[in-house]
Amino acid sequence: MKNFEENLYFTREQLISEISHLPNEVFNRKSDTNKWSIAQICHHLWKTETLFTKAILFGLKQNKRTKTERKPIEHVLDRSKFIRAPEIAEPGTGPFYVVQLIQLLNDSRIDLLGVLNKMDDKSILEEIAVKHPMFDDLSLDQWVELLYLHEQRHIQQIKDHKSRPDFKI
Repeated sequence: MKNFEENLYFTREQLISEISHLPNEVFNRKSDTNKWSIAQICHHLWKTETLFTKAILFGLKQNKRTKTERKPIEHVLDRSKFIRAPEIAEPGTGPFYVVQLIQLLNDSRIDLLGVLNKMDDKSILEEIAVKHPMFDDLSLDQWVELLYLHEQRHIQQIKDHKSRPDFKI
């Protein structure tokens, strides 16, 4: 579990570093009407973390122990493959403020870590599975792992946005 916490921390620090100095106008700028702004990406990450925390809590409350095959969740890092977010995790239209979204992201991370840190034996996360919209039954430890892999995917997307000539600050 310690590795989870380190990966969650490291990935979130990367995200905050990428967005914290952006002016709100750039944060909300869209390169295309069909693409998300950096702000919308961050709003999506907040929604996703909130939903993942709820799924983990649901699994822990149900406490149905089952052996679930490990899924190839690392495929989420392959950005050559488009993945449509479930409607429930789609971002709002904004506009958003950098400070506002950083606070939402901090709050959702505190909530997630609060759930994980209340557990005496974190190995239970490997024994409980909850249905995921993309991976079907997914063990709770893989839900946590998927959260930071998903965030890494979007950090790369943010870096791509920032490298475009029309996104110069």
